[in-house]
Amino acid sequence: MESKHEYHVAADLDTAWANFEPDLPLQTDTGKDHPFYVNRSDTVMKRLKRKLLRSYMKPPKYFLSGHRGCGKSTELYRLAANRDIRDRYWPVHFSIRDHADLNDLDFKEVLLAMGGRLYNQYEKEGSKDIDKQLQKELASWRGSLEEEVTTLQAGRLTGEVGAEIGSLFANLSSKIKLEPKTRHEIRQVLERDVTGLVTLINNIINEITAKEGKQPLILIDDLDKITDLGRARQIFIDQQGILRQPACPIVYTISSSLFYDPKFPTVRIEPIFLPNITLHEHQDRSRRNEAGHQLLQTFVLRRIKQNLITDAALEKAAAKSGGVFRELVRLLRDSLDFSQDADQAVITETAMTQAATELRNTYWRVLTQEQLDILRDIRKGNDKHDPQEIGPLLQMLAVLEYDSSEGSWYDVHPVLEELLLES
Repeated sequence: MESKHEYHVAADLDTAWANFEPDLPLQTDTGKDHPFYVNRSDTVMKRLKRKLLRSYMKPPKYFLSGHRGCGKSTELYRLAANRDIRDRYWPVHFSIRDHADLNDLDFKEVLLAMGGRLYNQYEKEGSKDIDKQLQKELASWRGSLEEEVTTLQAGRLTGEVGAEIGSLFANLSSKIKLEPKTRHEIRQVLERDVTGLVTLINNIINEITAKEGKQPLILIDDLDKITDLGRARQIFIDQQGILRQPACPIVYTISSSLFYDPKFPTVRIEPIFLPNITLHEHQDRSRRNEAGHQLLQTFVLRRIKQNLITDAALEKAAAKSGGVFRELVRLLRDSLDFSQDADQAVITETAMTQAATELRNTYWRVLTQEQLDILRDIRKGNDKHDPQEIGPLLQMLAVLEYDSSEGSWYDVHPVLEELLLES
C-alpha cells in the first residue's frame, strides 16, 4: 500500500527525495492550488477553461497534448477542481490506466470506461437515485453482454439491479485490463453495436444532467501514454467520429506525436497543446527567458529550502531541464543522490553536472548517427524537420517544442548539446 505523503518544504536531502516524485501529479479537490504548484506563464489552460465555460450548440471535445512530463495531469486535476468549472459541470475525471491495458487499447474500451465511470461515480456521489427505467435499460444491455461473452457467464451477478450494474462495470474493467480472452470477446460483441453503447452512455449523461442540473464534464487522463502510435492513430484519428458522439464535453489526453501525423489536420476535435517552459528566445540562445528560468527555480524552491541547493546548482537544474517539469525532477533526484554520495548536505553544482551527464548518457545509448545529424540541424536553426524524422525524437524528448508569439519552434534537449559537439 502506498503511504500518504505530507506536502511540506523539505529541510534535509532525505526528506526532499519524496518531494521530487516524477510520476505524482499534484492533486487537489478543494479549488485551491496544491502547495507545490507554480503558475505557468502560458495561457493554454486558461483558454481551455474559457472555452468550456462558453455556451455551445454541440458539447465540445478537446485533445489535450504536450510533451511527456510537461504537467498535463496536474493541470487536469486543477481543471476538475476549479470552482467555476464545478459550478457549470459535474466533473468525471479518471485515468484510463484504471480501466484498461494501455498496451492493448481499443476505442470501444475507452467508451466502456467512460460509461462505467459515469455510472459508478454518480451511484456513489449523485444527489438523487438513478432512474428505474435507465437501470432497466442497462440491465438489459448487461444481460445481452453476459449471454454473448462466455468468459462472463461463470461470474454472473445477482442482487439489486443498480448494484449489479455498478459491479458489472467494475468487473468488466478488471477483465478487460487483465484477461486478453475476455477483452477480445467483449470487443467482438461491442463491434456489432457501437451505436448502442454510445446510446447507453448518452442516457447516463442525460440522467446525470437532469438530476444534477448540469452536464458531466469528462476528463480522461493517461491516454497519451499509449506507446503504440499505430494504435493511438486508430483510436484518435480513425475513430474520432465515435469519440465525438457522447453528449457532454470531453477532454481526451493524446500523444504529442499524433500532432505530426499526416492525417491529423483532418481531425475535427480541437487540439490543445501544453507547451514546455521557454528558456531562451527563438534562434538566439544568448537572449535568456528570465521568466521561464524563474518559474523552474520556483518549482524547486516550493519543495526544498533554499539552503539545500547552491545557486549555481539551481541555475544549472533549470537550464538543463529544457523547461520540462519531469526532466527537472529527474535532475534533482539524481543530483541529490550524487551529493549524498560525496557526503554533502546540500545539492552542489558538481552533483548537478553529474546528474545532467547521467541523463545525457541515456540518449547517447539509443540515438543513431542519422538522428544525431538531425539534432544538429535543429540546434542550428530551431526549425521544424520532416515530421516522420522528428516524431520519434519528440517522443523521447530529444527534441522539445516551444511556443512564442510567432508560433511553435524546436530545440534539442539541453543535456545533448555537448554530445552533439563531441560526436
